[in-house]
Amino acid sequence: MKVLFANIEDVMREAAARWTLIAYFCLSTLFVIIFAFSVNLDVVDGALAGAKLFGNNVNMNGSSVSIEKVVLGFESGFSGFLYFLCTFLAIFATAHLVPRMQEKGTVDLYLSRPISRFKLLMSRYFAGLILAGTNIAYLIGSMWLIVVWKTHVVHPRFLLAGLIIFFVVATLLAFAFLIGVVTSSTAVSIMSSYAVFFFGFMLAGHKRFAAAVSKEWQAGLINGLYWVLPKTAEMFGAVISFVSEQRLPRELGGALTPTPFLATGAFAVGCLALASWLFHRKEF
Repeated sequence: MKVLFANIEDVMREAAARWTLIAYFCLSTLFVIIFAFSVNLDVVDGALAGAKLFGNNVNMNGSSVSIEKVVLGFESGFSGFLYFLCTFLAIFATAHLVPRMQEKGTVDLYLSRPISRFKLLMSRYFAGLILAGTNIAYLIGSMWLIVVWKTHVVHPRFLLAGLIIFFVVATLLAFAFLIGVVTSSTAVSIMSSYAVFFFGFMLAGHKRFAAAVSKEWQAGLINGLYWVLPKTAEMFGAVISFVSEQRLPRELGGALTPTPFLATGAFAVGCLALASWLFHRKEF
C-alpha cells in the first residue's frame, strides 16, 4: 500500500516539477477571474432589473425577471461550457502519464519496485483522476461561489453536475491510458482521446447516418461504433438537463434511461482492462 501511495505521490511531484500542475491551475484561475469580472447583475427585491454579460448589456425590455429563473438558466448553460473546458484541460494535463512512465530508464525504475504492473498502472490512473478531479472541483466550486455571492441564489445541482463531467474525464483518461500503453506517445494519446470525444458527439445521430448509407454493413458499422464509443453527446445533455431539470438523458421516445452512463462506463472498464493486459505483456 505504501508503494502504491508513493507512485501517486510521484505523479504529483512530476506534475509540479514539469510545471503541468502550475499551468493547469493557473489557466483555470484565469477563467475564474474572467468569469468573476464579466458577470454583473443588478438584483432588486429578488428580481433581475439589469444585467451585463462579458461587457454586453442584456436587454430586459423594461421589465424585471425572476433571479431564480435567470440563475437556473445561466448555470445550466454555463455547465455545458465547463463540460468542454474541464474535459479538454484534464486530458491535456494527464494524457502524458503512461508515455512518460514508459520512457527508458523511468520504466526500469518503476518496475524494480515491489508492486505489480497492474497496480502500477492503476496508481498512475488514480493519480490522474485526483489531478483532474481537483481541478474540476476548483473550477465549478469557484464559479458556483461567485454566482451565489452576486445573486444570493443557491443551486447545489450546479456542483453535482461536476460528477458527470468527472465521469466523462475518467472514461477518456482510461482510453488515453490504453493508447499510451500501445504507442508510448503523449501526442497520439491526446489526439486519440479528443477524436473519441468528438466521434461520440457525431454518432449521437447514428440512426440518421445509418439510414443514409446504401450498404447494410455500413449501417451496422455505424450503429456498432455508437454502442462501443462513449456517449459524450448524451453526457453533455445530461449535465445541462441535470442542472436545469434534475433528469437523466432521454431516448428519442422520451423515456428516461441510464443506458448512456452504463455504456460509457463499460467502455472505460474495457479500456482499462485491455491497457492492463497489454502493459503486463509488454517487454521493456
